[in-house]
Amino acid sequence: MTLPRCSWVPPTDALYCDYHDHEWGVPEYDSRALWEKLVLDGMQAGLSWITVLRKRDSIREAFDGFDPVKVAAYGDADMERLLGNPGIIRSRLKCQAAIHGAKMARTFPPICGTLLAASRFKTLGKPMALCLPKQNYLRPLPRTSKNAASNSAAP
Repeated sequence: MTLPRCSWVPPTDALYCDYHDHEWGVPEYDSRALWEKLVLDGMQAGLSWITVLRKRDSIREAFDGFDPVKVAAYGDADMERLLGNPGIIRSRLKCQAAIHGAKMARTFPPICGTLLAASRFKTLGKPMALCLPKQNYLRPLPRTSKNAASNSAAP
């Protein structure tokens, strides 16, 4: 039986279909796996998600299995190792963000137990709706705002 899929999933791409059918929209209850998803989301900025999916295994290996304790201890040599790895997304800023995120993830236990507990705080432990009704996300957006206007004003 074929599962119904969202229109953004190319039906001939097995990796994308597997991701959609088994991971997309599924609540994550493991703190390490949740941190992995957050890092991968950061790596995706400006790229297509399939690019990240195709590199995910290499990224996982390069970042020590997404172990935040190990990644938080990364230094300059580790950064150079990451930037020299053709199997991952080699953006210095994205790698720095992952390392900084690992350091931040380590601060959660004293505050609220785990990264997972922190992520569930705002949603009261319930999955959030994945799709908004079309009228909410297809409405025209303002071209400017007061903040944008004041930030771009010449000094």
